[in-house]
Amino acid sequence: MLRFAIPVVVLVGLLALLGYGLKLDPREVPSPLIGKMAPAFDLPDLAGTVRVTPLDLQGRPVLVNFFASWCAGCQVEHPVLMKLAREYGVEIVGMDYKDTPEAAQQWLARHGNPYRSLVADQQGQAGLDWGVYGVPETFVLSADGRVLYKQIGPMTEQAWREKIAPLMTPGGAS
Repeated sequence: MLRFAIPVVVLVGLLALLGYGLKLDPREVPSPLIGKMAPAFDLPDLAGTVRVTPLDLQGRPVLVNFFASWCAGCQVEHPVLMKLAREYGVEIVGMDYKDTPEAAQQWLARHGNPYRSLVADQQGQAGLDWGVYGVPETFVLSADGRVLYKQIGPMTEQAWREKIAPLMTPGGAS
């Protein structure tokens, strides 16, 4: 009898774990970077004319958006990013992830450019250092360069309103 009870108990335990896991939101994966300084990088801008480092992101709250021309989710979020830049004056730094500068420039020419600056992460090393699972992903940085929040998946107006906008205001990041 015990020989049959053990597999049944294991199966019930696995089903309970599966049920719990299905209730979790995959966009709520915690980032170990929260509260820490943005990871170090030294990459060219999309035009290849200047180098960009985390020091260039300090002095005001910014969004760092990992995107690519080949990314379907990036097309979904792009109108929201355009609205944030145009209507709210949000400073967004684009990290072109595992893409060619030419493809990104063509994509931005077609869809519009919400980015204050564009960084070319052609090899994806910065994305790895930031813990990017896949594009799009957006990080909120405080004025002193600390990571405050990580948005996994396309930016939405609801995510902006409820989670990100409060962090972008003076005092919201403290």
